[in-house]
Amino acid sequence: MIKVGILGATGYTGVELVQRLERHPGVEISFISSEASAGLELAEVFPVLSGCTKIEGLRLRTAQDCQSTKVDAVFSCLPHTASAEGCVAFLNNGARVIDLSADFRLKTPEAYTKWYGKVHPQPGYLPTALYGLVEHARAELPQANLVANPGCYPTSVLLPLLPLLEADAVGEGMIVADSKSGVTGAGRKATLANSFCEVDGSFAAYKVGRRHQHTGEMTQELYDAAGGPFSFIFTPHLVPMERGILSTLYVPLAKGVTAARLRQILSERYEGEPFVKVLTEAQGVPSTGHVRGTNRCHIAVVSTVEEDVAVVVSVIDNLVKGASGQALQNFNAMFGFPETTGLL
Repeated sequence: MIKVGILGATGYTGVELVQRLERHPGVEISFISSEASAGLELAEVFPVLSGCTKIEGLRLRTAQDCQSTKVDAVFSCLPHTASAEGCVAFLNNGARVIDLSADFRLKTPEAYTKWYGKVHPQPGYLPTALYGLVEHARAELPQANLVANPGCYPTSVLLPLLPLLEADAVGEGMIVADSKSGVTGAGRKATLANSFCEVDGSFAAYKVGRRHQHTGEMTQELYDAAGGPFSFIFTPHLVPMERGILSTLYVPLAKGVTAARLRQILSERYEGEPFVKVLTEAQGVPSTGHVRGTNRCHIAVVSTVEEDVAVVVSVIDNLVKGASGQALQNFNAMFGFPETTGLL
């Protein structure tokens, strides 16, 4: 049994993680942390977790109090900057860490400051972190001690785009990523902008014009795949639904490349992958309901009248493939379990 701990267990991602670890036969949960709810059992905060045997008798403790508990692995669901401090404490105690915050996704402290507006609290650990987009990091995961779990928007954008860039199928011009997310993508902390009366019946773009923090993470990985920078713009939208992300990508085609060729590249790249499905032309385009509550990403490619641009649509559940499910998939690959364990 692998002993694990969860930092920040009372956020949406922490709750999703507990529900999946409950189904994992190789895991023992040794601690769960919360700053605001320390002393309570997790099921008192989230009654939906009543009956989860792996957290019975465990009381929430502060992150600092948990540092004395010896574990093999830690999932950190803490906020940005706070997560880095918590992760390092456990790394120094010999645990392997999967960080669900953004603290180790960017490769330099300068990039972190640019996109998050803060000085990185542990810059010396950035070179040691592996960016854990599992389908593209699998070979390195068994040796990794610190894994940066990708963001939800980046997961929905990178899974379709990386194989296309690596295959030189993208032509000159701008890639436009137009993404829509449910409200849980903003986290559990209450804000006016995410309250029911503000969101219900409304649909809005936000952080328009390269201002969203996930843009830095996406361009970092996309530019690496392309061998250099190119024109890319990302616009996020808030949709009045609980969960799910749909990304519509407008992709300029390289000379001689068709939408059918893009579909072929993606189908071949993800053949046999348990959590990525490339739809046939006859299957049409996916919706968020097709992947709700799952660790799956569905991708479709559609041709356009202009023929020099293709439309690629991808959908994920932001709390699962975009967060906790991918974190568990990373964990499974790190510790030698089948990647589907606890996720199907």
